[in-house]
Amino acid sequence: MIIYLRLIWSYLKIGFFGFGGGYAMLALIENEIVTPGWITEKMFTDIVAISQMTPGPIGINSATYIGYVAPTHSDAAMSGPLWGILGSIICTLVVVLPSFLLVRYAGHYILKHHDSDAVKGVFSGLRPVVVGLIASAALLLMNSENFGSTPPELTKSIAIAAAALGVNLFTKIHPIYIIIAAGFAGWLIF
Repeated sequence: MIIYLRLIWSYLKIGFFGFGGGYAMLALIENEIVTPGWITEKMFTDIVAISQMTPGPIGINSATYIGYVAPTHSDAAMSGPLWGILGSIICTLVVVLPSFLLVRYAGHYILKHHDSDAVKGVFSGLRPVVVGLIASAALLLMNSENFGSTPPELTKSIAIAAAALGVNLFTKIHPIYIIIAAGFAGWLIF
C-alpha cells in the first residue's frame, strides 16, 4: 500500500512542476518513476512510444500506464488487475489535480493581470525553460533502447529518425502517416 503514497507524491511533483506539456515532463517522469525502480528504462521508452500513438496527453497516458504496472513491480503480492486499476486511477487523478488547481485559482489572476510586467516576466522566463525541457526529452530518448546497441542498429535507427525529421520539416505529410511509414520501415529493415 505504501506504493500508492509514493506514486501520489511523485505525481503531485510531476503535476506541479511539469511545465510545457508532456515532452517537457519526460525527464521529470523518468527521474520520479524509473530511478526508484518502479519500471525499467525499456518500459519507459515503450510507454513514451505508446503514449504518442494513443489519444490524450502523454503525461496523463503515461501516468495511467505507470499506475497500472508500478504496484506489481514494487510488490509481487499486488499483482492482480484490481491493484493496477486502482494505481491507474490514482496516478491519473493526481497528475491532473495540480493543473486543475492552477487553472482554477491562478487563471483568474493571470487573466486579470496579463498586461502586468510581473506576469509578462514570468512567462518570458518560462518559455525558454520549456524549450530546454523539450530538448532534454529528445536527448533523453536517444538511448540504446530506442536506437539499438550495435552500430548497424544505430545506423538504421538514425536513418529512420533523420528521414522522419526531414519529411516532417519539409513536407506537409501528416505526422500519422510518418509514424505509420516509420513502423513499416522498421518492420522491413529490422
